[in-house]
Amino acid sequence: MSIESTLQDEYRRRFDAAATYRDKVWQILCADFFARFVYPEHCILDLGCGWGEFSNNIKAAKKYAMDLNPDARRHLGPDVEFLQQDCSNPWPLPGGSLDVVFSSNFLEHLPDKSAITATLRHAHSALKPGGTIALLGPNVRFVPGDYWDFWDHHVPLSERSIAEALELTGFEVVQKLDRFLPYTMSDGRRAPLVLVKAYLRMPWAWRYFGKQFLVIAKKRV
Repeated sequence: MSIESTLQDEYRRRFDAAATYRDKVWQILCADFFARFVYPEHCILDLGCGWGEFSNNIKAAKKYAMDLNPDARRHLGPDVEFLQQDCSNPWPLPGGSLDVVFSSNFLEHLPDKSAITATLRHAHSALKPGGTIALLGPNVRFVPGDYWDFWDHHVPLSERSIAEALELTGFEVVQKLDRFLPYTMSDGRRAPLVLVKAYLRMPWAWRYFGKQFLVIAKKRV
């Protein structure tokens, strides 16, 4: 079975049942939080886009979405340009063309740290000077055992290791949250959407329920 076929099977098993709910959650996340650093005039890339929950819901003038899974194409909106490829290979984008690179729950799926480093270097090249990269993912410091319950989790990451990797590839970290969102929506638990909106307005609650890091960095000018 090819890598692409394996990804298709994993995504369908993991996300089919919760696809509509996940999209509604990301509508809230984009409108109530991530719109703070993604502006309507921006050109953005959704790295490891999955089924496009971020790129479909964020407001931006130009949107790219990159993933190796061919199923992503049929889930993306008509205003999103799909780049099907291994993200550790050179990106087919002009240098300095992006305002924002965003990635959620993706880097831990890459095969090793060298693939992550290559990916961050490509992001650095594609971003404009002062451009933003925002990385969200499960923090191994808070889910040390559960982290490995997913067969395709390969690289244990924390906000500290991601921040260091970004600094080593030419970025300046401007925000580093060890706890942000709860861990996963793949286990059947579905919080009422009104609670999702309330949670984003209560950073004190992140200390109790957050198990994903959020690290935001800028390309050094």
